[in-house]
Amino acid sequence: MASVELRNLTKKYGTAAVVDDVSLTIEHGKLVCLLGPSGCGKTTTLRLIAGFVEPTAGEIRVGDKLISSPAGTVPPERRNMSMIFQSYALWPHMTVAENIIYGLKLRKIDKETIRKKLDTILATTKLAPLAERYPGELSGGQQQRVALARALIVEPETLLLDEPLSNLDANLREEMRFEVRRLHDAFRYTTVYVTHDQSEAMTTADLICVMNLGKIEQSGTPEEIYDRPRSEFVARFIGSSNVIKGKTLDDKRIDFAGVPLRLSGAPLKTGGQTAMSIRPHDIKLSAAAAQGENVVPANVVRQVFLGGNRDYMVEAKDGTQLRVVTNADENIPQGSAVWLTMPAERCRALTG
Repeated sequence: MASVELRNLTKKYGTAAVVDDVSLTIEHGKLVCLLGPSGCGKTTTLRLIAGFVEPTAGEIRVGDKLISSPAGTVPPERRNMSMIFQSYALWPHMTVAENIIYGLKLRKIDKETIRKKLDTILATTKLAPLAERYPGELSGGQQQRVALARALIVEPETLLLDEPLSNLDANLREEMRFEVRRLHDAFRYTTVYVTHDQSEAMTTADLICVMNLGKIEQSGTPEEIYDRPRSEFVARFIGSSNVIKGKTLDDKRIDFAGVPLRLSGAPLKTGGQTAMSIRPHDIKLSAAAAQGENVVPANVVRQVFLGGNRDYMVEAKDGTQLRVVTNADENIPQGSAVWLTMPAERCRALTG
C-alpha cells in the first residue's frame, strides 16, 4: 500500500478548469470518497489519478513516486492501480473465475499461486458457489462483486472506483455499500471512491471530500461533514438543511425574523449578513408559546404524515419558510401558530 497525494492538481479544457488547484493527501489504507453533483470534477480527478488524463498543472504522487505532472505521466498500466467502472466490464465469454484471474494471467503468475489467490478471493467475496457461471447468469450485485474481486486479486497499491453502484436498484445499492466497506476493511487498500450519492459516501468513507466547481469545498469524516458544514453548498448537498440569512448583530448572533439567534461555529464578521444552517429534525416545534433563547414564532404552511414522522413547512414572520421534521404523533393543523426552538449548537454559521 501507499499514500496518494495530489498537489495543486489542475485540469483545464480550453479556459475552463474542470479540476481547479486540488490538494489532497490520502493516507495508507484509507477509503476516501470524492462526493459531488455532476460536473463538479470528481470523475476527472479520478481519471487523473488513474493516468487516463494528463494534468494541466500540479502533480500526483503515490508514496515517494511522482506519477503525474505536466512534464510527464506514468502510463496507467505501470501505476499498480485497479479501477472499477460504472459498467462492470466483465468478459461475457469467461466464467466468474476466469474473469477474476484475468489480470494475474496477464502478469504471467504461476498456476499454483493463481489457484491459491482465487480460492481466497472467492471466499472473501462470497462468490465460490458462482465460480463456474457466466456474467449473463448473475444478478447486478453479483456482477459487481466479481468486478471487485477482479480488481482486488492483483493486489494493487491503489483501488479506484467510479460510481460503481449506480447501475444497481435501490435495495441492492444499499446492500452493496456495506459490502464495499466490508471488503475494504478486509484488504485495507488505499481507495478513492467517486459518487454523487451521499448515503454511499456516508456508509463507505473514512474521509469525504465534497467537490463543487472543480474544487474541494470541504473535507472531513462523515460526522464532520454532516454535523459541521462550513458552506451553504455543503449544508444543502449533504442531507437536508434549512439555510437562512440574517443581519449580523455581533460575533455570535444574527437577527432572524426579529429574533436574535445565537449560532455555533467561527466568530461572525459584523456589519453585514450571515448565513446559517439547521437540519429539519433539529428544530423543536411547539403549539404552545415557548420561552427562552433562539425561539422563533411561525405559522404552519403545510404538514404531511409520512408514517414514522411528520414533515412540516412553516413560515416565519419575515416570510422565510423552513422545513421541520417531528414525531408522527405531533399533529399540528395547517394554519396554526407555532414556536420553533432552534438550539444554538445546531445553528451552524456558514462562511461560504
